[in-house]
Amino acid sequence: MLLSALAAVALALTSGAPAAPPPGSEGAPVSTVAARARPPVAVRPVSAPVRIADAATVRLLRPGDQVDVIAAPNSPLGTDGAARVVARGARVAQVPDPGEGSSDGGALVVLSVPRSTAAELAGAGVTSRLAVTVC
Repeated sequence: MLLSALAAVALALTSGAPAAPPPGSEGAPVSTVAARARPPVAVRPVSAPVRIADAATVRLLRPGDQVDVIAAPNSPLGTDGAARVVARGARVAQVPDPGEGSSDGGALVVLSVPRSTAAELAGAGVTSRLAVTVC
């Protein structure tokens, strides 16, 4: 009797019969159930060259460090343009050799960030002075 029950289950599984929904998904639309089953897509980082306003700060950085990038508008004091965080937890990929960059021109670092963050950094670099804080 047990053997015939196992054979019936095996036949049902291989015959194309619809499978039972995963536990806890009763009443959920099929697309929602399928979305839960897919693993998250990994975001591939890109390299983003960023000019940091203070070259001395850049000399403190090492590849592998994580930084937040802050943009302060290039506007005169007394305006309402507040500083904002443009990137959080960006990984430092490359720093300039000692002696490169100047105090007034800043220094260029390469950060590893998601593509959307790279676009934000590029835009902020045009309109703002950028600074970093080490995480």
